[in-house]
Amino acid sequence: MTETFETIRYTADVVCIRGGDVLLIERGWPPFQGQYALPGGHVDPGETSRAAAARELLEETGVQVAEDALTLVGVYDTPDRDPRGRYVTVAYAVTVPAGTEAMAGDDATSAKWWPLDALPPLAFDHGQIVDDVFVRLTTT
Repeated sequence: MTETFETIRYTADVVCIRGGDVLLIERGWPPFQGQYALPGGHVDPGETSRAAAARELLEETGVQVAEDALTLVGVYDTPDRDPRGRYVTVAYAVTVPAGTEAMAGDDATSAKWWPLDALPPLAFDHGQIVDDVFVRLTTT
């Protein structure tokens, strides 16, 4: 039997909700440079995915949330979800108060609140992640 090894990268993403809006960042780097995506990124060594999600949200948008405010959405591991290779992400959702401001930071060129019913096309499988969150919210 021949064994094949694959490098798997570990990331965390956040669906940040304010009223009927979702916070998205415009990507400043490939892949999908210039497209909108959920705030998120790599889980650093020694860090949990929940801690990474809170950190990435703060770094990319300036929105600070407590780790325990993040609710697990799911694990997304479809082999072709990222053109750079195998990325497995743990997605979280959080609701923030009305009036919460966001500003782009880190590798985001912009951060913007988008109405759920008028989202732009999203990078990666982030459209599916947002859909999963809102299916949960409307069925619970």
